[in-house]
Amino acid sequence: MVRNVGGFTVGRGSLDRLPAFVDARRKAVGGTPQVLFLVDSFFAGNQTIIERFGAQADDIIRFVDATNEPTTDGIDAITNEIRGRLRDTPATVVGFGGGTTMDTAKAVSNLLTNGGRAADYQGWDLVKVPGVHKIAVPTISGTGSEATRTCVMTNAASGLKLGMNSDYTVFDQMVLDPDLTATVPRNQYFYTGMDAYIHCIEALGGSYRNAVGDAYSRETVNLCRQVFHADDMMSVEAREQLMVASYLGGCAIATSYVGVVHPFSAGLSVVLGLHHCIANCIALNALDEFYPNEHAEFNAMMKKQNVTLPTGVCANLSREQYQRLVESTVVHARPLTNALGPDFRSILTDERVIDIFKKM
Repeated sequence: MVRNVGGFTVGRGSLDRLPAFVDARRKAVGGTPQVLFLVDSFFAGNQTIIERFGAQADDIIRFVDATNEPTTDGIDAITNEIRGRLRDTPATVVGFGGGTTMDTAKAVSNLLTNGGRAADYQGWDLVKVPGVHKIAVPTISGTGSEATRTCVMTNAASGLKLGMNSDYTVFDQMVLDPDLTATVPRNQYFYTGMDAYIHCIEALGGSYRNAVGDAYSRETVNLCRQVFHADDMMSVEAREQLMVASYLGGCAIATSYVGVVHPFSAGLSVVLGLHHCIANCIALNALDEFYPNEHAEFNAMMKKQNVTLPTGVCANLSREQYQRLVESTVVHARPLTNALGPDFRSILTDERVIDIFKKM
């Protein structure tokens, strides 16, 4: 059984419905509860957008720096800061931004009710108490964070990039307004959108499949093809299609697992600090032996949209760095087993993994 987002609204101008959703939560809780807004710092100077939240004077609007992806230490710091500013449990937590901001909102929501540190909950079904009610407002499409049961964080101490994978991590409400993605830089729009495509080609190529997950995955891939083979991938229609693809891709992964691309992407993020979506694209571009048809289509989409991809990111690394890349990749046993079987290490030997990274 998989938990999905409780309710959502889709379409241009949907952001204007956010205050009603927030007010409904205030009434449900009773009293004079605060609301916590975690907002991508990109919008810090955009008062027009902030005013549309419907925030009250004692609500907390906390901007999240999305320059780097979430870390367990960073999540702990934000949570401790928020605890010091709250009178009581908030009526809801609103995550407004990209995958980093939404993952931060999910993690903070869980920690406010469960206590402890973020690292305590990295893994599967370790969160034991429902988090604070939370609302997702994505401002970029592809990561699927608005739909998934996880929030991914890098743990510097352990060198692992893992999530709080739990039904309690799923958002309760979602607002999908394609107008919010109009200002996304073109290359970033492509890299992030491809995350939805990659989620689903990996799921469809794996062994842990089911009819519902396959249906979500096939429609996500279909929508991504319509967007990235179109003459204008950032038209209003395309941006709405990609928002839906992002959500459906997140639903697909909630019922299945990713494959070879995401573990290699995790290695790039942990060791070299690359952001998840561009790391996925770099990884897929080097994994043609595992995904030949999808690799060819990916490159056709890049050419169609006149998007460039960084090269040489793993050139001239030290032996120690290559070994850390190996360790940060092969630790993801579930997706690699999904793609290659339980003996995946006989296929992905240290030497073969290093050779693949050297192609990036």
